[in-house]
Amino acid sequence: MLDSSKSTPLDETSARYEGWRIVVVCFLVATFGWGLGFYGQSVYVAELHRLHGWPASLISSATTFFYLFGALLVAFVGEAIRAFGPRNCLLAGLFALAAAAVLIGQVTEPWQLYAANAVLAFGWAGTSLAIITNTLGLWFDKKRGMAISLALNGASFGGIVGVPLLVAAIGHFGFSGAMIAAAVVMLGLMIPVILLLVGPPPGTGGLAAEQAAADAPSASQVRALAFRDVAFETVSIAFALVLFAQVGFIVHLIAFLDPVIGRERAALAVALMTAMAVVGRVLFSTVIDRLNQRLASAISFVSQAVALAIIINLHNDVALIAACALFGFSVGNLITLPALIVQREFDPRAFGVLISLITAINQITYAFGPGVIGLLRDASGSYALPFYGCIGLELIAAILIMIRGRGGRISTASSR
Repeated sequence: MLDSSKSTPLDETSARYEGWRIVVVCFLVATFGWGLGFYGQSVYVAELHRLHGWPASLISSATTFFYLFGALLVAFVGEAIRAFGPRNCLLAGLFALAAAAVLIGQVTEPWQLYAANAVLAFGWAGTSLAIITNTLGLWFDKKRGMAISLALNGASFGGIVGVPLLVAAIGHFGFSGAMIAAAVVMLGLMIPVILLLVGPPPGTGGLAAEQAAADAPSASQVRALAFRDVAFETVSIAFALVLFAQVGFIVHLIAFLDPVIGRERAALAVALMTAMAVVGRVLFSTVIDRLNQRLASAISFVSQAVALAIIINLHNDVALIAACALFGFSVGNLITLPALIVQREFDPRAFGVLISLITAINQITYAFGPGVIGLLRDASGSYALPFYGCIGLELIAAILIMIRGRGGRISTASSR
C-alpha cells in the first residue's frame, strides 16, 4: 500500500484553520439530510397513511426504493465532487432535497410517492455520509477522524430536533404546508452559508495539483480492483453486516420493548440510545485518529452483540435501558470508522471513490434489515431469533474486520 499518512503544511489543530468552518457546514448539511431524508421517512409513512389510507407496506416499499436507488447514486459521489467541486455538489444536493420535500407533501397517488422518493434519493446522495466524508477529506488529513465525527453529530441532531419540529409544523401548517416550510427554511439558511464558507479546498491549484490529478487512478480502475483487494473486502463486508443488524434492530426496538417495559420507558430507552450515540462519537473524536481503527471497530461490534444478548435475555427495566445505552455508544462511530480505515490503508487519491463505494454497499445492505427482521419475527413468533441472528452478524463482522490481508492492488493501479 502507498503511505496515506502524508504530511501536510496546514495546521489542522488551529482554531483558525478554514477546515473547521467546513465542519460546521457539514454539520448543518447532515442535520437537514438526516432530518428530511432518513428520520423523516417515519413521519412520511404515518402522514401518508393518515391522509390517504394507503397500506403501510405500500408506503414502506417506496422507502426501500429510496434507499436502493440512493445507494446507486451514492457510489458516484466521489466522482461528482472531483468533477464539479464540493460547493456545487452540496448546493445540488440541498436543492434536490428541497424539491423532494415539496413533492412528498403534494403526493396524491402511489406512483407519485415513488417519483418523489427518486428525487429524494438525489438529495440524500448530496447531503449524507458519502458527500460529508468526501468533502471533509479535502480539508483534513491528520484530524480527519475528529472532523468527520463532529460533523456527523448533525445526523443525530436531525433526529433529535428536526423530526419533532417537522411534526409540530405539520400540526400547524398541515402536511403539505409543513414540507414547503421545511424546504424554504433549509434553502434560506444553507445557500448563503455554503456560498460564504465553502471555497476551493487547499492544494487544488498549481502545477503540483494538476500533476497529482493526472496521476490519480480512474474511478473505474479503483472500483474494479477494490473487489479483489482483501483489505477492502473485509472492511466493506464487515460494516455491511453490522449496519444491517444495527438498522434492523433500531427500527424494531420500540415494538420489542413496548410489551416488556411499556411505551414510555421504551421511548426513554430509544432517546438514551440516540444521546449515547452523540456521546460516543464526541468522545471517540478526540482519540480515534490515534487508535488501531480495525481493533476499535471489532470492539464496537462485540459491545453491540453483548448489548443485544442482554436485551434478549433480561426483562429488568434498568438492565434493558442500560443495554440500549451500551448499544447506542457505538452507533454513531460505525458510520465514521470506514472512512478512517480507508484513509489509513489505501492510496489517498482513491479515497473519494472507495468511501462512496463502501457507503453504497452499506446502504443497499441495511435497506433490507428491517424487512428481514420483521419476516423472521413473524415466522418465529418472537424477536429472539432475529436478534440472535444480529448477534451472529456482529460477531462474524468482528472477526472479518481484523483480517487485513496483504492488499496492494488498488495502490498498484494508482502508481501505473
